[in-house]
Amino acid sequence: MGELSGLVDKQYKIPVSVLVLIHTADLRVLLLERADRPGYWQSVTGSQDAGETLVATARREVREETGIETDSYMLVDWHKQSEFEIFKHWRHRYAPGVTHNTEHVFSLQLPDIIVPVLAPREHLQFAWLPWREAADKVFSWSNADAIRELPRRLGVATK
Repeated sequence: MGELSGLVDKQYKIPVSVLVLIHTADLRVLLLERADRPGYWQSVTGSQDAGETLVATARREVREETGIETDSYMLVDWHKQSEFEIFKHWRHRYAPGVTHNTEHVFSLQLPDIIVPVLAPREHLQFAWLPWREAADKVFSWSNADAIRELPRRLGVATK
């Protein structure tokens, strides 16, 4: 059996993912710094597993990356998606020839700031930031666009 283990096909990521904005009512947004790319800040993200719904993916990724159980809070599917080119340094995670990913946006409002329990292999540190500062700090344009849309989604007037 050991000889056959080298013949097993590599498990590739599905090029469908979720982006989950975790925030408070006063528009503080949780950001995480990537362990594999220090200086790259983002919201919770992750690829869909085979047979998994997008909501299940969002719940799993929030739990895995922050330790937060979403059942106690309102997880909202924005029914918004973006397609983008996968960064070349991450393409090895996908099947040969896969160059684009479709990302689905969700939000999770918490009653107050919660200190997340980070997955050390995934993230180095976290920060709760005002939404404008968070939008400026993330490396992904789709993440920044979603954060900038958050006040409108919540019906909060901004100056």
